[in-house]
Amino acid sequence: MSKQVYISADYALDGDSEVVEVLQKWGKDNIHSLDFIDMSQVNSGSVAGDPDCRPCDLKNEFNRQINASSAVIFVVGNKTADRMAGSNCPRNGKSQFESWCTPYKYNANGTKWCKVSTTYAASSDNVGSINTYSYLRHEFEQAKKAKKKIIIVYNSLRYESDWLPGYMAGYERLAHPFWKKNYYGEKVGDYDFIKKELGL
Repeated sequence: MSKQVYISADYALDGDSEVVEVLQKWGKDNIHSLDFIDMSQVNSGSVAGDPDCRPCDLKNEFNRQINASSAVIFVVGNKTADRMAGSNCPRNGKSQFESWCTPYKYNANGTKWCKVSTTYAASSDNVGSINTYSYLRHEFEQAKKAKKKIIIVYNSLRYESDWLPGYMAGYERLAHPFWKKNYYGEKVGDYDFIKKELGL
């Protein structure tokens, strides 16, 4: 039976997509017994395709996908702590008509008024989508709040505790290098570690 696993990572070209590609390959090929569904890549019905999709819409979607997952893998690279995409919500402490934001992936269309008419307290199960967290931090905070199994891997052959963002403080002992060297000296993903952490 497939495990539904959410992968949080910096998908930029200079980010950590190489790790994500290996994880996704393990979940699809017939060689590895790592049988999981990457919930972060479930695009059916995604709000991201809406031209008026805002950061808060994406954060609500992250909440739904993380809540439907049994575990969340966080990929930490040397730029993770500096990534701030999604953090520019101006709504906190302001009215709707004082707040402007840019629809996701539609920067050329300029800014628009906040689409949320009334803000309200987040439910006990979710991190509120009206916040100044980056997308990466929002995913982490939601995984914690939803009490999901958290797996943190460095995009490195070594332990890189200096790479951990401040919001991951206290999780240093959980983090583990994703890469290792095989018998031939080649860099490969640490499949055994991921499999063990997922209980597979």
